[in-house]
Amino acid sequence: MSMSGSAVELPITTDATPEEKLSSRQLKRQLRLQDAKTKLSSPWASGVAIILAILWTIPTFGLFVTSFRPPVDINTSGWWTFFANPGITFENYTNAWAGGGGGLGGFFLNSFVIVFPAVIIPISLALLAAYAFAWIDFKGRTILFVAIFALQIVPIQVTLIPLQTIFVNFGLQNSFWPVWISHTIFGLPLAIFLLHNFMKEVPASIVEAARVDGAGHVKIFFVVLLPLLVPAIAAFGIFQFLWVWNDLLVALVFAPSPNLRPITAAIADLSGTRGNQWELLSAGAFISMVVPLVVFISLQRYFVRGLLAGGVKG
Repeated sequence: MSMSGSAVELPITTDATPEEKLSSRQLKRQLRLQDAKTKLSSPWASGVAIILAILWTIPTFGLFVTSFRPPVDINTSGWWTFFANPGITFENYTNAWAGGGGGLGGFFLNSFVIVFPAVIIPISLALLAAYAFAWIDFKGRTILFVAIFALQIVPIQVTLIPLQTIFVNFGLQNSFWPVWISHTIFGLPLAIFLLHNFMKEVPASIVEAARVDGAGHVKIFFVVLLPLLVPAIAAFGIFQFLWVWNDLLVALVFAPSPNLRPITAAIADLSGTRGNQWELLSAGAFISMVVPLVVFISLQRYFVRGLLAGGVKG
């Protein structure tokens, strides 16, 4: 046996049992993950990450400072001059929320009415589809899964007119249904792909043991697999929540009525017809940012775990 390499290769012989092959693959995967973790935790990688974080944060910090500055100061000097001549006012947030320049408070409810069904519906459908692709053997399964995965590259813009035509023909305009259905369609390919990969990580012996005990597909899905899918469900739920909450294009196309508009569409009008009310626009941006920021920070650990489990194969 040669020991000249830095790592000892673990050969998988053709007469090895499935358990031995699985154990060897898991060991190799752990070694690769450990090597990647060592490289990413080096001082150089940490320094680059800190620099990128600072550069990424500067514009957001400038917008945050601007949201508290009086309109006169905003129109006469840059936000970096705030520290030399500090002036703070909360009227920007008051006017942006209650009226006087937009009144975002009334659109917050619309955003919640849009975002929750637009997250729950695709997750529910994707869970069923992912289980079928992962654990039910049917003809054309691979081709259909590849076709669904390929739908992720279809631009949203090319689907707007056909979808709007369908919604008008079915009389669904002037309601939240076009927004819910559109976000479900756009989110399903990624949801199915992510949840399918996560389900395939579950050892087949667990599913086989449930079948031996007499469990059918319904019991296997709800009792055996669903409790194990919490990280993946949370990961896609956060991703879809942030996408729907921050969306503007779909809201403008499928929810043009003032009583249906979400907060993002209302923020687009805050700067005024001539773009001279930047104090309201900056304050409105941070008002809209509060909810997704709280959601992401509180569920961040599930987001990372779900993406890693669903995206790393080996």
